[in-house]
Amino acid sequence: MANLKEIRNRITSINSTMQITSAMKLVSAAKLKRAQDRVHEMRPYADKLRELLVSLSASLEGEAEGAYTQVREVKKVLIIAVTSNRGLCGGFNAQILRKVNLMIQNEYAGKHVEVLGIGRKASDAYFKREILHARRDNLFDDLTYNHVAATAEEVMEAFVEGKFDEVRLVYNHFKNAATQIIMNEAFLPVEPVETDEPVALDYIFEPGKEEIVKDLVPKSLKIQLFKAVLDSNAAEHGARMTAMHQATDNAKDLKHDLSLKYNKARQAAITNEILEIVAGAEALNG
Repeated sequence: MANLKEIRNRITSINSTMQITSAMKLVSAAKLKRAQDRVHEMRPYADKLRELLVSLSASLEGEAEGAYTQVREVKKVLIIAVTSNRGLCGGFNAQILRKVNLMIQNEYAGKHVEVLGIGRKASDAYFKREILHARRDNLFDDLTYNHVAATAEEVMEAFVEGKFDEVRLVYNHFKNAATQIIMNEAFLPVEPVETDEPVALDYIFEPGKEEIVKDLVPKSLKIQLFKAVLDSNAAEHGARMTAMHQATDNAKDLKHDLSLKYNKARQAAITNEILEIVAGAEALNG
């Protein structure tokens, strides 16, 4: 009977776990819908900004973008790693950390590498390794363009001052709730935009193309970082929803197996008690 009590306690514990994982799945689904809407609302603006930048850059001669296009010998590298502040989202954070580690070991072996952590998981991991440049865990507490743009400005200023020769951006791109794609994008220096599409230049530019491009490049960098953080935020909720769904299914399977085990043990205990009673009655009769 002690074994039966132990199984009952485990079934009760699994029921409680199922309630928690089911609730977390519903919460993540609601947050995912809002995060998806924000990504979809921002994309037309980002696409139009890129279209204008392509049109203007194609019509200009020389380097009009300024300090953000300076290509230097790569000695000091900054990697912006976008993770989450919380766990329970499968391999969402582990994939980012693994990608950054591979970049440090292979692509940037022998170079001075620092990591800007957006999200507590990246900040904690690289703080222990003493290569953390700065932590921006609070971006997800107030996920607005102005908040993210301030971080982008700090990185841009550090690049212009020569503190870093190259800046890379590593994050999870949201494809759907079950799929996240690891992105490794160049952030600085700004790479020339190439396109095979015809460039529409039937515009009157005021004050001038060069001045407009110099304003568009910093804005496009801020939009690039903001888009990466929004993508990562949506991917996090999708990964957590999927992980909690799988956890709930696993808990159901485990509960089913324990219920069968409990019924078999209970049936065996009842059979043993009946045999003991019959044996005692026969002994009295004999």
